Amino acid sequence: MDQIKIGNFIAACRKAQGLTQAQLAERLNLTDRAISKWETGKGMPDSSVMLDLCESLGISVNELLRGEKIEMENYNKVAEETLLEMKRESERQHRAMLRFEIVLGVISVVAFLALLFVAEFFVELLPLKVGLFVTAFLLLLVGMGFSLRIEQTAGYYACACCGHRYVPGYRSVFFAMHMGRTRYMKCPKCGKRSWNKKVLTKE
Repeated sequence: MDQIKIGNFIAACRKAQGLTQAQLAERLNLTDRAISKWETGKGMPDSSVMLDLCESLGISVNELLRGEKIEMENYNKVAEETLLEMKRESERQHRAMLRFEIVLGVISVVAFLALLFVAEFFVELLPLKVGLFVTAFLLLLVGMGFSLRIEQTAGYYACACCGHRYVPGYRSVFFAMHMGRTRYMKCPKCGKRSWNKKVLTKE
């Protein structure tokens, strides 16, 4: 979605309603800084305020997300295009998170090995050596913990038996046997255990 276009549209609709940024912010229980951020394309309204924002501006959510007024005869077509664009945006975000997971995992392992190497070969004092060992293991645990959280929440897992796509619990992901991004887990829909593959979309 084009945040600049949406921001300009919000500003135009606000002015058409005769509202200042401060007045619109007051209606939404926000600061005028938040309105300014939207209108300059530096952020997007949160889903929790979208309906109230659209009501205040006299537009639909679909028009807000498109950044333009929509003629009624084209409404269904544009709505489908908007949903498709939102789906693509969600896929891009999940893909970026999974790439970040790999980077975070690599950094954690490299930092862990580097600290162990320094502690083993360059540090003589026992307390300092122990401190470096503990720090190395803590960094590894924190990095792997965050990586696993990303693995759990980014995208979905598809059941090999019934095809159901779902987001598993953290414990399920933590304890599941895995090969790459495929994990042996129990499907919450059919109740069968199988090798469930990571996918980016709900459908």
